[in-house]
Amino acid sequence: MSRPLRIQYPGAFYHVTSRGNDQKKIFKSQKDREKFLVYLESAVMRYGAVIHSYCLMSNHYHLLLETPAGNLSQIMRHINGAYTTYFNVKRKRAGHLFQGRYKAILVEADEYATELSRYLHLNPVRAKMTSLPEEYRWSSYRGYIGLNKAPYWLSEDFILGYFGGNNPKARNRYRQFAEDLLHHEYDSPLEQVVASTILGRPEFVSEVAERKASEMPDRRNVPAVKELAIRLSIDEIIARVQEEPLDEKQSRNISIYCCRQHSGAKLKEIGKYFGISDAAVSQASRRLVLKCEKDQELKKVITRLETKLRGVRS
Repeated sequence: MSRPLRIQYPGAFYHVTSRGNDQKKIFKSQKDREKFLVYLESAVMRYGAVIHSYCLMSNHYHLLLETPAGNLSQIMRHINGAYTTYFNVKRKRAGHLFQGRYKAILVEADEYATELSRYLHLNPVRAKMTSLPEEYRWSSYRGYIGLNKAPYWLSEDFILGYFGGNNPKARNRYRQFAEDLLHHEYDSPLEQVVASTILGRPEFVSEVAERKASEMPDRRNVPAVKELAIRLSIDEIIARVQEEPLDEKQSRNISIYCCRQHSGAKLKEIGKYFGISDAAVSQASRRLVLKCEKDQELKKVITRLETKLRGVRS
């Protein structure tokens, strides 16, 4: 598997996460979390990071951040490096605190920022650390809904702007937006990430791919760049599936699964095409995966199709 590309440019927007080595805790006390927030503040002040939301769990953290200067690596070296030094000195230890490189997903902000912010803020509820997101102190959610005054270095305006601006009504709308998914099973928006690198519409992915290829013209065939190629359309995928000797029901279910995996289209777009809800798209895909575990012939069909679809994109 190719190493995910690190794509940096001025104004880029990212979902960033970093986990503890061997899944070990990176925050063991209130003081640890407070210190980490100090390093987020200094990343804003010293390196121009724009932090839109955050959530500190026990063995990992999530950030939604923007880089006006195109300096993600510099920002993350500061945050992870400074915090590792603090953690090691405090506990008289040496070595790595975080597991490998941080993971950064380049995000098409206008399409996904609000969904990612909600996903991030509901993390403690999914992990059963609390029953309501506002009960968790170590995320930006309480500030977003007006229960706490947000730290001055947190930039709420971009996301709250989708709910009517930085005012009490917008904060209430954001709260309702988050609570709409409380205690319901739902899909992570990160499941739609392309090549472990980008979250966005096919047009955005294509634009980024062209930008990256132009930066490395002598390496256009490296796997990581090829994976950023324009996604196949839903019609193209269905046409490939229909080449297989399948009955109508199998063809439909496999088409839904392949469209989710290879089209780059949103779940709502796929659902609209097949006349079902976005939740039904996810359910159909999960059922097919489970069925493949027991049906080796079906598994062979899926493997053959995925190889074919990847070949079309090469």
